[in-house]
Amino acid sequence: MSIRINRKRCIGCGSCAAVCPGTLISVADGCAQMDYPRDCWGCVSCVKECPAGAIDFFLGADIGGNGSVMNVEKIGEILRWHIRKADETEVVIDVNRRDANRY
Repeated sequence: MSIRINRKRCIGCGSCAAVCPGTLISVADGCAQMDYPRDCWGCVSCVKECPAGAIDFFLGADIGGNGSVMNVEKIGEILRWHIRKADETEVVIDVNRRDANRY
């Protein structure tokens, strides 16, 4: 599994379940849950869509993450990516959603 849902932060809105292309997430008892963790391919759609920042994505060594964990905070049109490295340092990257796909 490449994501983890923080049940304490989850607000049960279902945004993650709505955008998951594999329909792997559902909401039960007011909280999102990963129904089929082995089938998650790590597209991070749910991470980007979560308004509560309750979903963490694990950046494995195979993509240069070496055990880092990433989650996203929405601030208007800005997606603020928080990357916490294994040594507990943090990198923050701001991406303007409006300009993110311009080439």
